Amino acid sequence: MHDHGLVSTDTELRSVLATISGTPWLAIDTEFMREKTYFPQLCLIQIATPEHIACIDPLALADASALYTLLHDPAVLKVFHAAAQDLEVLYLVSGSVPAPVFDTQVAASLLGHGDQIGYANLVQAVLRHQLDKTQTRTDWAQRPLRPEQLRYAQDDVRYLVPLFERLEQELRTLGRLDWMRPEMDALVQSQSYTPNPGDAWRRVGGHKRLQPLELAVLRELAAWRETVARDLDRPRRWIISDDVLVLIARSRPLDLASLRNLRGAKGIGDPQAEEMLRAVRRGIESPKDEWPVPKARARPLSESEEVVVDIGMALLRELSRREKISPEAVASRKDMISFMHGDADANLGRGWRRQIAGNELQRWLDSHTVLRRSGEALEILDLDVAAGERFPSSTSTRESS
Repeated sequence: MHDHGLVSTDTELRSVLATISGTPWLAIDTEFMREKTYFPQLCLIQIATPEHIACIDPLALADASALYTLLHDPAVLKVFHAAAQDLEVLYLVSGSVPAPVFDTQVAASLLGHGDQIGYANLVQAVLRHQLDKTQTRTDWAQRPLRPEQLRYAQDDVRYLVPLFERLEQELRTLGRLDWMRPEMDALVQSQSYTPNPGDAWRRVGGHKRLQPLELAVLRELAAWRETVARDLDRPRRWIISDDVLVLIARSRPLDLASLRNLRGAKGIGDPQAEEMLRAVRRGIESPKDEWPVPKARARPLSESEEVVVDIGMALLRELSRREKISPEAVASRKDMISFMHGDADANLGRGWRRQIAGNELQRWLDSHTVLRRSGEALEILDLDVAAGERFPSSTSTRESS
């Protein structure tokens, strides 16, 4: 693999892109910082093919548009591990989401490596190589980058290349490549990475404990905070904390004195406080039929229902074991409850999850199968087949006589 080192000029970038032109797929990773900003600051883009590897410095380049053109080329498959954050930062700097993509974390879950396995653990499990983790919390915005930082960054795509080749082949052999498609299609939807101030209240910790009017006030407060944080490029918590937003939504103060009497709100400056009070009034005055509706809490399961879910989860684990797939990748306990309640949108009732688990779970729920212990294994006994063996049909009896 030819090492192009740190690419920090437009001329170097054009040379690298010309070298890898025509590649059918590309391993990609990014390094970014967002501890002190609202938007992630893209600091490094690592790319690799089986023959080439390069670290591209977007902070030094005058024009990175040629790189983004490659990342958006529909003829080039982009390979990531745990792609969501990388796709978000690339979407924000380029205006669109790179596609198509292949996420090795998702692929690993479909091959029995556990749900949301980390990159280093997957490299260890599949390639038997121990990655250096000493630069995990490094400052990627500093310049110049040290040699150990660049080696660490390169390793994030160096081993992604053989990981992709191995996992893609295993999925192909098992006939599971099609299982990846809906998962990857969901990853590249741009709305997933577009901040929407009107929905910001859903991410506020503690909002589930509020009543509809309180949620209407919180909606306005959270939208105001989101807009301010975005305009100033500062973390939301630097503007005002979730706890204080929830407290204001509950108390609904209408004047400065009442606002500043609240715990955590004493240091708010006059202009900011006035904007918050206007947000409170907008929430209170909003039409009642537009108030957010608290998500209904699921009815607590009875003891007998808990037992049925437990058995369903045991069956799920057995079906997953037989398919050599992580049960967490197939369904959570919440998914199981939704499926058992007959929810039409339940994950277990759709796609490949239905194919490997949902259909068999439904047969068990409909009393067509039972579970029983067979030595140290769990056996699924088909009652329809067993009944046929005990009581042959009249046709079969006549034919045998």
